[in-house]
Amino acid sequence: MSSIPAAGGSTGAPATAPAPASNPFLKGNVIDGKAVAAQIREETAAKVAKLKAQYNRVPGLAVVIVGVRKDSQTYVRMKRKACEEVGIASFGADLLETATQEEVLEVVRGFNENPDVHGILVQLPLPKHLDEQAILGAVSVEKDVDGFHPLNIGRLAMKGREPLFAPCTPLGCIELLDRCGVAIKGKRAVVVGRSNIVGMPAAMLLNKRDATVTICHSATKDMEAIVRQADIIIAAAGQPQLVRGSWVKPGAAIIDVGTNPVDDATKAAGYRLVGDAHFDECKTVAGAITPVPGGVGPMTIAMLLRNTADSGERFLSGKLQATPPTLPKAVVQPKKRGPLGKLLPREEHLGPWSVVAAGSLVAGVVLQRAFGGRRQ
Repeated sequence: MSSIPAAGGSTGAPATAPAPASNPFLKGNVIDGKAVAAQIREETAAKVAKLKAQYNRVPGLAVVIVGVRKDSQTYVRMKRKACEEVGIASFGADLLETATQEEVLEVVRGFNENPDVHGILVQLPLPKHLDEQAILGAVSVEKDVDGFHPLNIGRLAMKGREPLFAPCTPLGCIELLDRCGVAIKGKRAVVVGRSNIVGMPAAMLLNKRDATVTICHSATKDMEAIVRQADIIIAAAGQPQLVRGSWVKPGAAIIDVGTNPVDDATKAAGYRLVGDAHFDECKTVAGAITPVPGGVGPMTIAMLLRNTADSGERFLSGKLQATPPTLPKAVVQPKKRGPLGKLLPREEHLGPWSVVAAGSLVAGVVLQRAFGGRRQ
């Protein structure tokens, strides 16, 4: 039986989605993740504008990045641009690879206590000498818009408890199912992969929605037979084209989280990106499937923006209270030329997209204007 409901059927989702035949997010049976993400961004921009009109303030997102990684820097630039487009104020801290644990924690604490910051994201992965768990745990649970604080993950795992935020990529997977009219309640769901970033939280989100969930991983025996029983497949193993068409139950929905480069001499770059499901094979069998690229990828930033707007609404409406702002012990502002400039006093307010570091570790210059936010 297809996991795509007929017209008028229940989706098990909070909102009613159109039937697949008229669903604007389905091109045939291919899910248009870009279109879904665009709609979420429009909704988020409308919420931010409403908050601006009501409180004369906007939600603020702070991103902490440690070290120089091209992939991380590209992703952070995309986040900044996305914030600009929906009116969210951007804050940031770029630290050198050699930043110590305490220096990173001091920066996180500064953003925790800044009332203009309503969401904090620590860009992963962190350098190996840093304690990732301790740093993620230091983020205020009320500002954990990335959804990886132990309390938010714990609430996600528990029956009868709800997290303030869920991780953005898994949340985006569920949103794709909802907006494309895929029923979740009572369905068999298989998650291929058990990473802390996607696989495990995706399984917990599906369980919250009353799916019967199986997790497959590297030690799973007869994975093909297990996957073939699924009405919903979330492929998040990091293995190119692992899920083949012969594995798929006719009519099943496939959400492909994988982004894997494979050699392709016909491409200028010498490679192309493929998912964890073999798209061409699975498309002929599935009721709905996400492409790679253009499926799950656009959803991650869209859900981050929505989480940040939701957090801003909680704080600005008075449902949550921000603590008084304090800064890291030493915040450095470099001059245009020459050595680093004077230390800012601890009580000085963090400017939007300030590049800060404790001690003498600075990876950039202070930008006094919000990189895509609004000056208040």
